[in-house]
Parts: sequence; structure tokens; C-alpha cells
Amino acid sequence: MPITITEQNLRLLIDTLVKAGTRVVGPKAAGTMTLYEPLSAGEELNLGGLPRRSAKETFFPLCETILTYEREKEGVRVTDVDPGSVPETLLIGARPCDAAAAPVLDAVFSWDYKDEFFLERRRKTTIIGLACTRADDACFCTAVGLSPADTRGSDLFLTPLKDGGYRCDAITGKGEALLAAHAALFADGDGTPAPLAEPSPGAMDLDKIRGWLDTHFEDPLWEEIAERCAGCGACAFLCPACHCFDIVDEGGEAKGARRKSWDACGFGKFTNHASGHNPRDVQPQRYRNRIMHKFKYYVDKFDQRLCTGCGRCIRACPVGIDIAAVLEEINSKGVE
Repeated sequence: MPITITEQNLRLLIDTLVKAGTRVVGPKAAGTMTLYEPLSAGEELNLGGLPRRSAKETFFPLCETILTYEREKEGVRVTDVDPGSVPETLLIGARPCDAAAAPVLDAVFSWDYKDEFFLERRRKTTIIGLACTRADDACFCTAVGLSPADTRGSDLFLTPLKDGGYRCDAITGKGEALLAAHAALFADGDGTPAPLAEPSPGAMDLDKIRGWLDTHFEDPLWEEIAERCAGCGACAFLCPACHCFDIVDEGGEAKGARRKSWDACGFGKFTNHASGHNPRDVQPQRYRNRIMHKFKYYVDKFDQRLCTGCGRCIRACPVGIDIAAVLEEINSKGVE
């Protein structure tokens, strides 16, 4: 029997969890924007559209301290930050393009080195995904193998119903546990799903694109695109799947902290060596790496694409570079 929840009870679920001490993160109005932010009450939940920034900050903060140091008479005291101190978290209202990025990131953060800061947040986070009923010209999830109702990465998935409320589908054990713990807020029942969004463009031949990239490390296309690229990093910082970071010590001789902060392969000094040599010293090489990483290198390594088609990079690019249009152009070329 299908399970449903009303809009009122969805917000009551947030109130209940917040009172119990759970950190609840969801779309929230912030001036003229909607952002994934901690919610203090169910009434703050804003499901009107895709938040401007992605949900990856829930597990991968923009900046985080991983240890502190302080000079003492006997020497230097170094204190590690305990990854286990992160709270139980519910991420609610995650759109499919955001939820699907979580398992994509899992691969790199648990590969040759296990990043316990990221992995502990993932372990302690339950994701409630939400199907999309509208899309704009920048949305292209269907082009990269996803859909407005894709459940990948979600523990519990909500589908809006025509007459209000949501159908609830438990995808994982976490989702089943959430339903069981708050059974009084859910009800047996069914309903007609609201019409889903129809992103454009449609599906592309991603294997064909990967094949072209295999043989076009050097190609005039990179120069053509990068003539406009400002190297601002907005695309990477808004992307739900980009994950580059830097680690620096901040402070002075007496005390300070080692911190992990986001970085971006589009920045001019991203690959700058201590010797002064920079193997990607011009923007065409940096933009090529962005496309290669998302649609070839990550696929080669983890059999997953590093893009979920959210379109944030398209909306935010100050010079109008459209990654979906780039993929369409490559898709039209074929493997030579």
C-alpha cells in the first residue's frame, strides 16, 4: 500500500525532529534567493524551486577546521577535531540532481584515503528527496542519465500529488527507519502524481561523448570555449559534484588551525607547483580539465559521471558558458 504525507505533517515532521535535537537542513528563503540552510521550524521550508547553491555543503562544508595547534612551554599541543562530533542530520527537499550527487561524492571521499569528516556526515545524514514538477532552460538532468523523479541518493523520496501532499517511497533502510519512527505523521493511501518537469535537452550519447574526449585532448574547441572563461570558479562552487579542496594552516606562531577549504580547477594557481611550474597555465587547459574530469576521468576511475545536470553553472556563469551546449556540440561530432 502506498504511503502519503500531507504538507502540514511534512512541516510537523521538521518541528518534531528539531525539538528532538536533529539538525534539519532544507530549502529556505534567504532574501531573494532560496538556499539549503538549517531549519528551526517547519514553516521555514520553501519548496518553490531549486536552491541557488547545492546541497553538498551538508556533508562537505565550504571551510572546516580539521585540527588546532597552540604553543606551550613544553612544546606544541595539537588537537584533532573529532569527526564523530557532527550531529544527526536530516536533509529534506533535496532535488534529484542534488541527492544523486551524494553517492557520486562517496566514491572519491572513500577511495585511497577515507575522509572521515565527509563520511561521518554522510553516515549521520538521512536524505529526503523531492521530485521536480518544473524546470527552466538551464536544467539538463535527462541529458546526463538522470530524471526529475530519480531516487538515486535519496533515503526517502517524495512525489508531489495533484491534490496536495506527497507520496512517500522508502528507498533505503534509513528511509524505512524514518517512516517507522514517525508513523503517526504518515498515512496509507494513494493519489495522482503531479506532472513532472521536462528538462531540455533530452538524453545524450554519453559513451559517444566519452569516446570523443578519449581522442581529443588537443582540440580547437577548448580554445573557443575558454576565450570567454573568466576563471571565476562559480561553476565549481555551485556544482553539487565538484569536490576540489585545499588544506592550509591559518594563524601564527603561537596558535592556529589547519583548515580544509573549497578550491576549483578553473583557478589560475590551482595546479601551480612549488617550483613555479604550472602544468595548466592557460584557461583552455583548465576548462578542458573540467569537462574531461566530469565526463571521462571520473567515469574511467569510478564508473560515474561528475555531473547531475542541475544547471547551476549555466545560470551563474558571468560570460554565458553553457556546459549542456558544450556536451551537445561534442555529441554532434561523434568519434573521429
